[in-house]
Amino acid sequence: MAQVQIIPSVSATDLSKLRLDFASSPPELTESVVSEEENNSRSETSTADLISPPIVEVSDANFSILPIQDRRKLQWEFKGLTIWLELEEFDSDLTKAVEDFSSKHCSPFIPKPHTTAIYGMEHLTIDEAKAKLRRVRDVIDAWPAFAKPTGITQDIAECGKPGQVCSIAWSELTLASNPEHERALDTLYELFYGEVYTRDRPWKPHNSIAYDNPEDNTLSLLDTVLYASIHPTLMHARRVEAISLWSTWGKMEEWECLERVRFW
Repeated sequence: MAQVQIIPSVSATDLSKLRLDFASSPPELTESVVSEEENNSRSETSTADLISPPIVEVSDANFSILPIQDRRKLQWEFKGLTIWLELEEFDSDLTKAVEDFSSKHCSPFIPKPHTTAIYGMEHLTIDEAKAKLRRVRDVIDAWPAFAKPTGITQDIAECGKPGQVCSIAWSELTLASNPEHERALDTLYELFYGEVYTRDRPWKPHNSIAYDNPEDNTLSLLDTVLYASIHPTLMHARRVEAISLWSTWGKMEEWECLERVRFW
């Protein structure tokens, strides 16, 4: 049974607004505010500066199995065709995390753990997009591997805010981009959009492990941190196993994998 130190001065409500950065292995826990409004005034507190925080014990027994049909549905209406990167797994750890969080929180079930590369393409037909995906290996022999996650994040997005394209609550393993990733993503955009395209820079990759509706969200940073403490492989570096094309029109239960190309 793993043990995690929890900061006593931070309430459960505040935890949902925090980001936990893993700076080393074993990780040194730090906190900072996630919200866009406070990004520029980021403050951090090391747990090493706190005196005798209490110990919270957690195990897999905290996560019970609940039928998928009994879980809440994600209410946001998505759009277009989307490209996902599918990361390698260690004993299906990412898939298990998606299942465990959805079951415990009765929250919407993500059909596949993923890192989004391109979201919501509306300029291509399904057949055109499939044909382009089949050319990926011609221009990208292997997607650059991701280093260990830089942090764990739980937050709520609101459509219309900078960089936010939907209203959703989520928990993620936060990843870091590098020049190799940026070049690979440029190549992917050029393949699907042509030589003229725009995208946000730098890329902010992450692997989502839980979604919920903002109005009835029950996800918390606390749960995500505790879960990672008993499943340490979640914080491993990973290669990209495959790239897949998804129809993300409508609500999440309508999403469909249309094509998949494996890198190895």
